[in-house]
Amino acid sequence: MYGVLIALHVISCLILIMVILLQAGKGGGISETFGGGGGLQSMLGTKASAFMTKATAACAVLFLATSLTLALVSMDKSGSIVEKELAKQETPVPASPAAAQPKPATGEEAPKK
Repeated sequence: MYGVLIALHVISCLILIMVILLQAGKGGGISETFGGGGGLQSMLGTKASAFMTKATAACAVLFLATSLTLALVSMDKSGSIVEKELAKQETPVPASPAAAQPKPATGEEAPKK
């Protein structure tokens, strides 16, 4: 489960970066640098800016959801290793009743009654 969340988070991060960089801003964006400016609009039609805005919003919501979910899941896994070791050492190990009683000797040196 945790690995699936991390994979989904990484994929949403990469797609969000790509969608943001492909949007045309005031200077034209990175899409004009590599494609001359008309490539994205000719591929997606005249509604390219509306599509990119919706794609950015969807990726941002997915990014936010995976970020919050990973934060909640990882709260259980967090903690100091030193604190965990100190807690183990402070907890006394109960001695078993069989270990507290001496074992009867076999042979010549049996305990005297």
